[in-house]
Amino acid sequence: MRDLKRVFIRCFFPLLSFGVLLLFSCTDNKSKQSRSPNIIYILADDMGYGDVSALNDSAAWETPNMDKLAKEGMIFTDAHSGSAVCTPTRYGVLTGRYAWRSRLKSGVLWSWDTPLIEKNRITVASLLKKHGYKTACIGKWHLGLGWQYSDEDPDSVDFSKTVLSGPVTNGFDYFYGITASLDIPPYVYIENEKVTDTNVKYTENKDKYGWWRKGLTGSDFSHEQVLPHLTQKAVNFINTHAEDESPFFLYFPMPAPHTPILPTKEFQGKSGTNPYGDFVLEVDDMIGRVMKAVEHKKILDNTLFIVTSDNGCSPAADFKVLAEFDHDPSYIFRGEKADIFEGGHRIPFIVRWPEKIKPGLSSDQTICLTDLLATCTAIVDDKLPDNAGEDSYNLLPLFLNPGIKEPVREATVHHSINGSFSLRKGKWKLEMCPGSGGWSFPTPKQVKNMDLPSIQLYDLENDIAEEQNVYDKYPEVVKEMKDLLKKYINDGRSTPGEPQENTQTENWPGIGWMSDEK
Repeated sequence: MRDLKRVFIRCFFPLLSFGVLLLFSCTDNKSKQSRSPNIIYILADDMGYGDVSALNDSAAWETPNMDKLAKEGMIFTDAHSGSAVCTPTRYGVLTGRYAWRSRLKSGVLWSWDTPLIEKNRITVASLLKKHGYKTACIGKWHLGLGWQYSDEDPDSVDFSKTVLSGPVTNGFDYFYGITASLDIPPYVYIENEKVTDTNVKYTENKDKYGWWRKGLTGSDFSHEQVLPHLTQKAVNFINTHAEDESPFFLYFPMPAPHTPILPTKEFQGKSGTNPYGDFVLEVDDMIGRVMKAVEHKKILDNTLFIVTSDNGCSPAADFKVLAEFDHDPSYIFRGEKADIFEGGHRIPFIVRWPEKIKPGLSSDQTICLTDLLATCTAIVDDKLPDNAGEDSYNLLPLFLNPGIKEPVREATVHHSINGSFSLRKGKWKLEMCPGSGGWSFPTPKQVKNMDLPSIQLYDLENDIAEEQNVYDKYPEVVKEMKDLLKKYINDGRSTPGEPQENTQTENWPGIGWMSDEK
């Protein structure tokens, strides 16, 4: 009997133990495979479509990290920001709603403006947080903050007081970053809801490329070091949370290559062009550092990694100098940042997710940065209420099957800095203004002295450079698209669902044509 017990212990018990371990191992693997992905969303600032060498064979430099991302993932050649300038695009990224539906009908927010995201509005961060994600915003906010003012001087901000209504009140567990663009004061770091250094003094820079407006600057703040400093914070967040049981969402809105164009010493002269080219290469290197953190922590397979830009390239890049090197940040597209033309809002969009997306793919489907919310909603198998993500479409089917021919979006609305509207549907693009609506020729000021049609219609399939206005040849197309644009505006949404209210509809620039009976 004793011998039989020995046989059982020596033979059967190890097999039983192995079976238990195998069961737990399989369960653990299944859990890891079924877990929602980590999501890293990098938003460059003012980086043009043509600045990424994977998208532009004629680029004057190579962007090895973004190119690697494209090779290992998927590129979208017809991606668009929600606006041709930064604040409205950022609003759309996080809320899935065109910013012209908010109180911001044109332009951008400035230093002390109040928060743009409405109270209790669902954001990508709040949605993912509800599903167990650890959420962080590291970088440029530029959506308004709830500054508190001095008790002694009601016109002076008190930097020692808590900053209200920022990222932390919009679904982010953690925030470290700057208030707005790197040329808009105050120049201070904010961690969660507190300024990191209240010892501020005025600084300014009038250099051609590296200029910034005069403003209060924290003693721990160096404009030249902001980009690498924020990147290190992003890397630290990945290192800290990569091994958590729950996934994370890292929103990393970079402050570059927007002005001030200040490449660090390591990158000065590296592009062989001008400081802007050098700064783009530094941006690419910072993206590479984030990529390496993902690889080092062995979370690459189940990490959805997106790199894009908030709008087209700014003329501060010095297009004339770059042209001497046969480089055009807008690639083959007309216009630049702020414009209704393609160069204002067609942007790079690269996505990698090894567990789901096959490498080396490309899609020519029209997509918009407002689509992040609906896509994340699909990833976590949730459903948005009618009053959220009014202009957000789910891109997950395209990620999984880029060969889909049926358009994911019915149509896409574009918006310029002065509030001019445009509608893109298929090959047609209707522009409800006589010029650029922005900074390139002809500007809104210049068109006042020019005899130009008030409407532009372009066939982008045959005229990607938007050179031939054919509005008078296709009146039926103009009417159909104009009616659809009116519907999108009046319904408060461009996606299926119950109509919603737009915010603050009085004194709304850019919609005079809606009451025009001609």
